[in-house]
Amino acid sequence: MKLSLKGLNFLATKIDVSENILTITLNRPEKKNALNNVMMNEINYALAYAKQEKSIRVIIIAAEGDIFCAGADLRREESESNVPKLKDNDDLSLALRHIYKPVICKIQGSVLAGALLMVTNSSHAIAVEDAKFSAPEIHRGLWPHMVMAGLFRVMPKRAGLDFVMRGKPIDAMEAERLGLINKSVSKKDLDQTVSDLAKELSSLAPGTMQFGLEAYEKQDSMSFDEALPFLQKQIAKTFEGPDAKEGIAAFLEKRDPNWD
Repeated sequence: MKLSLKGLNFLATKIDVSENILTITLNRPEKKNALNNVMMNEINYALAYAKQEKSIRVIIIAAEGDIFCAGADLRREESESNVPKLKDNDDLSLALRHIYKPVICKIQGSVLAGALLMVTNSSHAIAVEDAKFSAPEIHRGLWPHMVMAGLFRVMPKRAGLDFVMRGKPIDAMEAERLGLINKSVSKKDLDQTVSDLAKELSSLAPGTMQFGLEAYEKQDSMSFDEALPFLQKQIAKTFEGPDAKEGIAAFLEKRDPNWD
């Protein structure tokens, strides 16, 4: 099914497409951008659209207000939206990991609980220096089960366990040190840092980028002995692709590559 953004009324998010970059902005600042069913569906739909569209090379997830996202909306207040619900496409972690395109979390405020799903399953995360990160579920008698799948793929195990077992927040500098985010920057530098990163990523071989990210995701669940022969086959396929042919030709001709 060919997806489209035309005629859709996004209530909990704002969607913008510009210069090969699609930006999803969480837009419930009065609710601390808590994830309700409408917002989750809109994010998943936008990701599916971005995956489908060849012209979209990078996705940015941003947010309005002082909080990036406070996790799941426990109040379950719902509103109506005409954004279609796609079959078998309601898991945010899988949608992010299977999009096979760069996804940058632009974190302008604190990240709590289930919001960590977006941070841990995106390819990049840039945060302001005063952002806090926490998995406070234990203080409510809960446990961040779904968060763990992504969390322990970016943070060291003991640090990650302590993070969820005690539910204490860490600052952006510590999050950077532990690999939860790529970089912490000042508020005044956030827009430019993310913009520069998105433009750089969108300027690189898009077909190879997508193929390489898919190979990365698949080998991530393999044993070392399984991963090596799989990746060897992917090398051969990469050399056969149009991006590699154009990149090598451009190198030999001493010119910039022209990616389709």
